Amino acid sequence: MDFAFYTTRQNHKIFYSFLKGFSPEQLGQIPEGFRNSMFWNIAHVMVTQQKLVYGLSGKPLLIGDYWAEAYQKGTAPASSPSVDEIEELKELLFSTLDQTEIDYKAGVFTEFKTYMTSAKVELASVEQAIQFNLFHEGLHMGTLLAMQKLVSTDQ
Repeated sequence: MDFAFYTTRQNHKIFYSFLKGFSPEQLGQIPEGFRNSMFWNIAHVMVTQQKLVYGLSGKPLLIGDYWAEAYQKGTAPASSPSVDEIEELKELLFSTLDQTEIDYKAGVFTEFKTYMTSAKVELASVEQAIQFNLFHEGLHMGTLLAMQKLVSTDQ
């Protein structure tokens, strides 16, 4: 599982660079043809990792209810993110992943509720959830790479 955590951390470094490199207005823009913003996509992958690993293992999420509710599957952004939200997400990208790795290595995830993803992949263990999360993050990474070319630079 070390490689899965390493690869996820590399993804999060790229997500971080988006949060650092774009203004709050740009991060909040919804380009034509898209349903969500760059910020929403980054927050969504952080929330999804928590729900797949902690939620399906019957453990409390490491994030507040605000994040879990506002950026879960099926939601859409209500407004552009604040500077404080951007800063908090920068921190959560790494703190949640670091704690997940610590908890995984400590054997915290002893139970798991089988789950069928929207991609029709059944997850039956925390290891499968961690690995599937990489696929999910890759989908959203592709979305971000497409979006970055479409956000207005006039702000």
